[in-house]
Amino acid sequence: MIRVTRVVTAAAAVLALASAAPGPAFAQPTPAPRPDGTGPTAAVELPPGWRITGTGAGRQLLWTADRPLPMGDARIEFRSGDRLLGRPTAGPDGRTFSLDAAALRIGPGDDLRVLSGGRRIDAAAPPAPRPEPFRQAAPSETPMPAAAVDPGVPGGHRTVTGEYTLPSVALPGFPAPVEMRGTVVGPADAPAGRPLVLFLHGRHSTCYTKDGQISGDWPCKSGWQPIPSQNGYLQAQKLLASQGYVTVSIAANGINGQDGQADDGGAQARSSLVRRHLAQWADWAAKPASAPPAVKATARADLSKVMLVGHSRGGEGVNRAALDSLYRPPADQDGHRGPVTWKIRGNVLIGPTIFGQNPVPDVPSTTLLPGCDGDVSDLQGQIVADGTRGVSRGSALHSSVYMVGANHNFFNSEWTPGQAKAPAEDDFWNDAEHPDPVCTPGKGIRLTAAQQQAAGATYIAASARLFVAGDDAVRPLLDGSGHKAPSAGPARVLTHAVGGHRTPLVLPGPAVSVTGGRICAQVDPDPKRGCLPRGTVGRSPHFAEWEANPEPGRDAVALRWTTPGSPVTVRPAKPVSLAGSRDLTLRLIVPPNTTGTQLDLALTDTSGRRAVLGRATVDGLPGTDRTSSHWAREVRLPLAAATRAGLDLKAVQSLELTPRSKSGQAWLMDAWGWRPGTPAVQASALPRVDIGRLVVAEGNSGSRTYKVPVKVSGEGTGQVRIFVRTPGGEGKTTSKVVDVGADNRTVDVPFTVQGNTRYGWDTGYDVVVKSVRGAVIGSHLGGVTARNDDPMPTMKAVPVATSVTEGRPLTWRVTLSAPSDTDLSGDFTLVPVDRGPELSTADVDPKWLDDWFAAKPDPAVPLSRVREEPVLVVNIPAGKLTADISVPTAADRLREPAERLQARLVTYDDTWKPVRGPLLTGTVKDPS
Repeated sequence: MIRVTRVVTAAAAVLALASAAPGPAFAQPTPAPRPDGTGPTAAVELPPGWRITGTGAGRQLLWTADRPLPMGDARIEFRSGDRLLGRPTAGPDGRTFSLDAAALRIGPGDDLRVLSGGRRIDAAAPPAPRPEPFRQAAPSETPMPAAAVDPGVPGGHRTVTGEYTLPSVALPGFPAPVEMRGTVVGPADAPAGRPLVLFLHGRHSTCYTKDGQISGDWPCKSGWQPIPSQNGYLQAQKLLASQGYVTVSIAANGINGQDGQADDGGAQARSSLVRRHLAQWADWAAKPASAPPAVKATARADLSKVMLVGHSRGGEGVNRAALDSLYRPPADQDGHRGPVTWKIRGNVLIGPTIFGQNPVPDVPSTTLLPGCDGDVSDLQGQIVADGTRGVSRGSALHSSVYMVGANHNFFNSEWTPGQAKAPAEDDFWNDAEHPDPVCTPGKGIRLTAAQQQAAGATYIAASARLFVAGDDAVRPLLDGSGHKAPSAGPARVLTHAVGGHRTPLVLPGPAVSVTGGRICAQVDPDPKRGCLPRGTVGRSPHFAEWEANPEPGRDAVALRWTTPGSPVTVRPAKPVSLAGSRDLTLRLIVPPNTTGTQLDLALTDTSGRRAVLGRATVDGLPGTDRTSSHWAREVRLPLAAATRAGLDLKAVQSLELTPRSKSGQAWLMDAWGWRPGTPAVQASALPRVDIGRLVVAEGNSGSRTYKVPVKVSGEGTGQVRIFVRTPGGEGKTTSKVVDVGADNRTVDVPFTVQGNTRYGWDTGYDVVVKSVRGAVIGSHLGGVTARNDDPMPTMKAVPVATSVTEGRPLTWRVTLSAPSDTDLSGDFTLVPVDRGPELSTADVDPKWLDDWFAAKPDPAVPLSRVREEPVLVVNIPAGKLTADISVPTAADRLREPAERLQARLVTYDDTWKPVRGPLLTGTVKDPS
């Protein structure tokens, strides 16, 4: 049983300040915002660009970028070091990002960061060694042979293009209806029963004007037009249509404009939209006369042969659509509840997000990873392949296609400058003063938009030919066999795969023993346990972070050597049979820009017989500090040498890797027995797990225990790992593996709520889940939230020292009507005096003036005009009843009349309504 008491959710995060010493607390001076809008406004000094606004339920942590950030697919995250604080909401200006602030404690020493796609965007990254520009023909790497077929060659069918628009649909959790629009391209002269390929674009700006403005609104305002992102894949659609496929690319602006607060980033909504369209196509196939003209103009589709193509968040959306088609989602989450009248044969995911890291194991997939991706820059889509290992039967092929020199946006022509109707840009982050040697346009190995789009269309067509048409001749383009497609032009395209005709030999984990190297954690900031230390140039797509850090259950084997010849021996938990395999295949990572890493590979059987298979030579990918290029290369060596040596392939006990290079590093992702061919895929009966969120009242006394709503559906049995946030909002997690299935429909994750009559923030905790084996995950994130049900204490200010001589402080005491379980703040707002001379900037302590308002004494101005709405923030720590607010005055030798300062204490209730207190007056006199 997992028991968590009195924890806080990352979704509700406010800054609580450090507790004061015994006795009255004093408001501490805080540097004010600078004229450029940066700098903090509350009682904790924050880095430039960060500030805190509001109080009560309206408290927000804000970060302001130095320029508007385009609406993209990667999520913006606020972190303190490695600790996830939450995911902020973007403001209309595209620069301001705000996070609800309820109970997360942050102090002056916290390392606040803003990340997007694993890349820090709130500050310049520390200088990193600049690698040598990549040489297109690495001396140790032989050119790739052409495949037996070229799927990028157009077919012989005449194509026709059209559009349809259906009534908008309501989706759970989205207030505005979502459009149902599709751009159809298909063969006009093909017989009925053609396969259907559906495209889903990613998260992009939604609306634009003719004068070049863009927004993320939905619906679009008057005078604005929807950005036609669904028209961005016409090149690939026309290629497929010429080859006999019916294609449709659907619009999803309505989801893009509303998915900012969805726990899953909109994956379930996108799945519902995809399946709504598929249901329509199934109806039209059954009743052709009911189809719109654009559908009637093309050949009739066969919904038993469907492939989905998703770009970015659309990639995660089609992954979820395939999952939901096999394992139905809970009715309250699903925007399509009709029958499944289609069969998805495969998915293509282009630079996808995979926030839930929950790939569907029994639907074959191709994941295109753009080597110069500036949006989903951690290339987290690699988990679409890696995350399927050991989950189900493993017969579905999951291919990763690393396209050197491609960026994120240019796969969609409506996101490409010079091709798009709306404003568009190159997403790769560049620095004019230090141009990236690999990914700068016109330099290194960067592809042009035309080259990238041609290569993308070719590999989409290759996937359709393999997954839908069943042509095994195209498999060597996708499965790590090292072949190329001539139609991809100059693009350097590398592949590896899992699944298919592979027998697992080594899947690194706790049960695997290593001699001469070490098991390393893919996600762990501790360099003693982690695979890559923080700041490594060229991060790893395989090691993309998830909701939990560190995350047990994801491992690799790390090798490091300074002299050749010392073997690293890896032993699986029990002997493995590789009988029937033709080759040994490994996925090995070496550092970017390295060439000629050499390793001898050998196997040993249970009788101690050893066979050397040969020598592998591995080159790194081109990479810099701005890329994710620690990516595994597939290495294959024939097992014939083992057979000749008399090794018993039915009882392989260990794998031995012996470095032959002078020095180097490598990471073993996994090792398999391999044979050619594409096996038939049959989806397994697997249980599905969905995490929900329960909202409860705190209560006034006693304790109540609530269970996180976890729904287990489907057939079969499996295991999942449940992660629970540590109490106190510190971001640490505990985890355990639990069995799920037909005989175990419940996962017991209780939460104890202690009732009281003191005001406090909503409290709760997050629970996340990931499959271990034999199960699939739908909604991966949920938990319990206990709502505060006690009134907020009122706050008032009373005089302490409000008639003083120069050099002494004016002081008021702010008092709460009742103690609170959280810090409470008020705004001591300076206002113009109603009569007589006003205390000026020359009459107060210069350091205090600079700390609070970034102002100087000269020229002297009244304090009420030192800046617009000058405010002193007073904070009463949790459990305290009072705090003092002081204005230190300065003594001078001038003879002058008494000067006055006036202020109001402004507080805010739970609805963010301001409550203005009475006018407060202080008087400063010359010494007598």
